[in-house]
Amino acid sequence: MKEKKLDLNSIIGFVLIFGILLWIMYQNKPDEKAIAAEKAQKELVIKEAKAKELSDKTLATATVAVAATGDSTQLAQIQKTLGNFAYSATLPSAKATYTTIENEFVKLKIANKGGYIVSATLKNFEKFKKGSGQLVELIKDNNSDLNIQLLTSDSRTLNTKDLYFEPTLTKVGADQILSMKLKAGANEFLEYKYILKPKEYMVGFDLRSQGLNKVLNTAKPLDLEWNLKTYRTEKSIAYEDRYTLLNYEYGDEKFNYVGDGKDKEETPENVKFIAFKQHFFSTILLTDTPFAKSTLKSHKLVVDEKVDTTFIKQFNAKVPLAFTNGELDYKMNWYFGPSDYKTLNDYNKNLEKIIPLGWGIFGWINKFVFIPLFGFLSSYIAYGIAIIVFTIIIKIAMSPITYKSFLSQAKMKVLKPEIAELGEKFNKDPMKKQQETMKLYNKAGVNPMAGCIPALIQLPFMYASFQFFPSAFELRQKSFLWADDLSSFDQVVKLPFHVPLYGDHISLFPILAAIAIFFYMKMTSGDQQMAAPQQEGMPDMAKMMKYMIYISPLMMLIFFNSYGAGLSLYNFISNLITIGIMFVIKNYIVDSDRIHAQIQQNKLKEPKKQGKFQQKLQEVMEQAEAQKAKDKKK
Repeated sequence: MKEKKLDLNSIIGFVLIFGILLWIMYQNKPDEKAIAAEKAQKELVIKEAKAKELSDKTLATATVAVAATGDSTQLAQIQKTLGNFAYSATLPSAKATYTTIENEFVKLKIANKGGYIVSATLKNFEKFKKGSGQLVELIKDNNSDLNIQLLTSDSRTLNTKDLYFEPTLTKVGADQILSMKLKAGANEFLEYKYILKPKEYMVGFDLRSQGLNKVLNTAKPLDLEWNLKTYRTEKSIAYEDRYTLLNYEYGDEKFNYVGDGKDKEETPENVKFIAFKQHFFSTILLTDTPFAKSTLKSHKLVVDEKVDTTFIKQFNAKVPLAFTNGELDYKMNWYFGPSDYKTLNDYNKNLEKIIPLGWGIFGWINKFVFIPLFGFLSSYIAYGIAIIVFTIIIKIAMSPITYKSFLSQAKMKVLKPEIAELGEKFNKDPMKKQQETMKLYNKAGVNPMAGCIPALIQLPFMYASFQFFPSAFELRQKSFLWADDLSSFDQVVKLPFHVPLYGDHISLFPILAAIAIFFYMKMTSGDQQMAAPQQEGMPDMAKMMKYMIYISPLMMLIFFNSYGAGLSLYNFISNLITIGIMFVIKNYIVDSDRIHAQIQQNKLKEPKKQGKFQQKLQEVMEQAEAQKAKDKKK
């Protein structure tokens, strides 16, 4: 019998697959115009910043001079600009000094000017790689600011980031309390109060005013604006960029994020927390009194990975601060720490939602299976070994499903000669062929969908693993074999050039995973081709599978080269175990002769009652056949 040539539908299928692959590969390719526009925008921002800095420096010089000498002429000049808040310029604190508070986890530096945190260092984590000697600094070198735009009763518009606060540091037990007051008089002030407890990433932040009901225009809320330009902290720029997002909770415990791209914006209402999340670290602002309406913006800074190597994203949040009886009174918190599920979950404030574990069933699998199981294993054994043991447990648990899938394939393989006979017998009547094939399945007690259902059950676990491993903070800078960081790529060769879509290095675990996928598909594709008969009018799946044997490993090599080694290790071990399980099932458990004998016995029995789906399918085919006969008579 001649081998069937590749039909038109198969060619269309291949073209579509190839087109999709090209689209995926090139959709993120840097555009020259976009790069030029980005550079022009950066130059404009720098120019505006310099002009603003010059203006601020002039005002600051005058303010410091007033504080040092009490010069009445300069004081009068400052009063024209600052009004009542010129009082702050007369205090000794009106100078560019800082106050530091720290515990075992974080070190914070707060500036007199602006009263906000200008440096936030995590004392137990290093950036880029273990042993780098560079601590993770979420805030430094003016990459962040906090400002409230003050509208005064005498029609002035002032910015708190340009004004000087008076610091007072006290201790209550082991807690450090730093009060920063922007004064408009001896007992009239706006206060930022920072409360740092031992062994905490969470910092209390109380914002209140006293005696400003006549100084400020209280007819409408004040705007609080918070900016952060996130520093790169990880080895892979592309990987960190992918998982750096602006997240927020709003309304009745609803959660969302601002889209990833050049300029993305959301305006949610009743916001409870705003998280400037980097891949493995986060800076979060929480409030007990939800912000009525917020404007949240995210701007992608990585246009060209070879050039943009310092910053990842620019985040901006603007929220309204409402007055209560003419004063401000907000109980808030800052979080400066790891984007670790367990750490965030322990605060019981829904902060763990910022960890991208997947939606629906994928998130449930991660929360209730993967996280507890991996957490238990990694508490006793090294992380690389934990991944291997974790994978073995998952695959053994899924082995009954693998068995069901292979058993269904074996049954279909046994029936294939009879299905082929039906194909030849009714080759001119596709509808009749389908009907007779369904009758044969029913008579033999074989469900053609039985092989698909087990595979579909396994898909959520596979997708959940793609969400779990990139988000597993505990893998960060943990080594295994040649990989010095399981959360990043396991480079074994540094290339002297950059390969588009692949990178400038070679990772070994993706290569091993690709080889394992190749042999797994090689091993199973033959059975799938023999089990699944060619359907009339459908693409030749047997020929498509021959191509997929090579396409799937190639995709693994390309897309996983810059992914975390932990995920590639999981896929490598997973496919190795599946190959082993399939080998055992095929050679020692499933007996084709016994299956054939069982099917023949089933044929002699009364056919099983068709399920609703099969009945409906049968009815549709009969109706189609009747319509076809009716059309012929016309």
